[in-house]
Amino acid sequence: MFHDGMRALQDEFDGRRVADALERRRKHREFWPDDIALITEASFFFVASHHGNAVDCSFKGGVPGFVKVVGPAVLEWPDYDGNSMYRTLGNVSRSARVGLLFIRFDGASNLVRMTGDATLLRDAETLARHHGAKTVVRFQADYIFPNCPRYIPELRLAAPSPHPPAPGVTPPAPAWKSRDYIRDELPAGDPHRIVADPAP
Repeated sequence: MFHDGMRALQDEFDGRRVADALERRRKHREFWPDDIALITEASFFFVASHHGNAVDCSFKGGVPGFVKVVGPAVLEWPDYDGNSMYRTLGNVSRSARVGLLFIRFDGASNLVRMTGDATLLRDAETLARHHGAKTVVRFQADYIFPNCPRYIPELRLAAPSPHPPAPGVTPPAPAWKSRDYIRDELPAGDPHRIVADPAP
């Protein structure tokens, strides 16, 4: 869990004993019930990915339940229509190691971070489990670690995003797809291409 840079700073600030105690008592390799509740109720999470110097941190959102716990330490989430840059998926396709952060902005719940390997899936059975998915990311956690919420602010949800796919719902086109430098560049299969095209 700790590399030599982390250890050096732990030793400089006399924190190694605390770090070791937290690792012994809090690090785990399968999801705890509290982890599962946080994950399955989440409408968003953050994922860090990399390939060489291409380091990225991304927000992933959907309706609660869009991240599914499919094994003792395995998650799946859908990749929805996006901006065609494929920063996270491109990194995963070259370097499987990712870090995830699940956080509830209530000022009281532990946040949960985890490290592991991700793979990209496009088989029909997996896609069928995730409405609106273009690709599904499966994540196998090496370890899971809950953190104290003391610096997490309490924020109120004013309204959920209208954009995540849901059965029987046609999400609106995002405003950026109608910009003059993008609308004619949208992929042929983009679900908002007609909507975003200017009227004749």
